[in-house]
Amino acid sequence: MADPILDIRGLSKSFGALKATDDVSLDLRPGEIHALIGPNGAGKSTLIKQISGEIAPDAGEIRLDGRSLSGVDAAGRARLGMARSFQVSSVAAEFTVLQNVVLAAQGASGATFRFFRPVMRDSALLDPARDCIAQAGLTGRENVPAAELAHGERRKLEIAMALALRPRLFLLDEPMAGMGTEGARALGDLLDGLRHRAPILLVEHDMDAVFRLSDRVSVLVYGRVVATGTPDEIRADPEVQRVYLGEEA
Repeated sequence: MADPILDIRGLSKSFGALKATDDVSLDLRPGEIHALIGPNGAGKSTLIKQISGEIAPDAGEIRLDGRSLSGVDAAGRARLGMARSFQVSSVAAEFTVLQNVVLAAQGASGATFRFFRPVMRDSALLDPARDCIAQAGLTGRENVPAAELAHGERRKLEIAMALALRPRLFLLDEPMAGMGTEGARALGDLLDGLRHRAPILLVEHDMDAVFRLSDRVSVLVYGRVVATGTPDEIRADPEVQRVYLGEEA
């Protein structure tokens, strides 16, 4: 079995008396989609924020490609290839699709900020940005302002921007939120094709998408992982049925 890209061991985080993350251990392996599910308030968002470097854990360790991320902030983790998507603040609504992805590519290159006009003539940034746009299924929409994109297209733009980071892994937080059945399935097909580019840790409430796409599923309840297994194993787990899937049904 290949070594994990992301390895989390004994992660804990408390806010006063509330244990938002309680001794969580999980990993993400090459080529897989590992879904993280659980009821509202289970601690999923807090866990993702610790992985991405937005908040520091109280205990435990996060390793990326075998390297400890202790002391590495969110920007540093992004430069190491940890691509977190679906953050509203990440997209500049007034910029076009191409401009947004070029800015993401510039950040991935480690370059300091340069005047925008020269950047948009830099083929070293434009060519990979257009490639990311094509991979995300937005060919022909390069010059459309982000504010004019449909909801599903906005999600694809966020994926294109994540791709521009040359990711080692994707952290995707509820990508299907607000999408209809057809749009969610189309986005799921896109994610399914990306797993071999970089594995995906997927937080998602759409159980149809979770069980269709995932190789493994971890269930988080009150900050603890109560089960990890294949989709079939998770479906059949009586404890998971009791604490979560029964609620979803």
